[in-house]
Amino acid sequence: MKLRVVSILMFVFLCSAYSQEDAPLPNGWQHSLVGGLNLTQVGLNDWAPGGEEALSWAITGEGKSANKQTKTDWTTNYKLAFGQTKLGNQAVRKTDDKIDVETIFTYIMGVYVNPYVAATLKTQFAKGYEFNDTGGRTEVSKFFDPGYLTQSVGLGYEPVPQVKTRFGLAVREIMTSEFTHFSDDPETDDIEKTKVDGGLESVTDVKWQLKENVLLTSKLELFSAFSNFTDAVVRSDSTLAIKVGKYVTVNFNTQIVSDTTASPKVQVKETLSLGLSYTLF
Repeated sequence: MKLRVVSILMFVFLCSAYSQEDAPLPNGWQHSLVGGLNLTQVGLNDWAPGGEEALSWAITGEGKSANKQTKTDWTTNYKLAFGQTKLGNQAVRKTDDKIDVETIFTYIMGVYVNPYVAATLKTQFAKGYEFNDTGGRTEVSKFFDPGYLTQSVGLGYEPVPQVKTRFGLAVREIMTSEFTHFSDDPETDDIEKTKVDGGLESVTDVKWQLKENVLLTSKLELFSAFSNFTDAVVRSDSTLAIKVGKYVTVNFNTQIVSDTTASPKVQVKETLSLGLSYTLF
């Protein structure tokens, strides 16, 4: 419990603390936030070919707060998403649920590699369920159960402006309260609600403007614990966004997760959506 509190305090410190010795430039902090809304509705009335009525919606938000100085670069990224669908007489089911916050503080040395400290937090907004063939459901997760907190220190490299990569030592913590199968060590008699692993982390971000209206963003995260170095955690999240007009955007997203603490199988999620996108600021 004490370790969990210390880890959370470290994350909050990285997100909120600011050194007075490196005063911001007049235009120091730059903030941006883009919101998206996707809606799909199908209504049927005496429709001969058959089918079921459907209603689905999803709301997304991506934000960034950055303060780049002569010798430092502090950037925090936020990715939020939540979506549901209702098909026929079935109960409402969740289709998307994401809270992903990442903060990175880099000391710029003026060379090819620069030291950094970073922290990431991943969890969800609402309860998650598994559904059986008869429509029954079993709760399998909820807000901050599990929660993934990773803290790292190492060196970052930017070969081209569109690609950033970093590599370093990391501590990964899985926090649970009720769904302890994410954190419990089956080799012990006790039920662990927190799992802490030290290891190596590699993160690569790509943001490539392929055309004026076509943007490719991709992120690859790798973590290998010292205790089980060959069983690496892999997370990949790639989106191809095509802007049609001023507010309409077509998004194709693919997520791949390989994490034995969550599932023995490789998880894959694909989403093709057409919706409204608006830059709030």
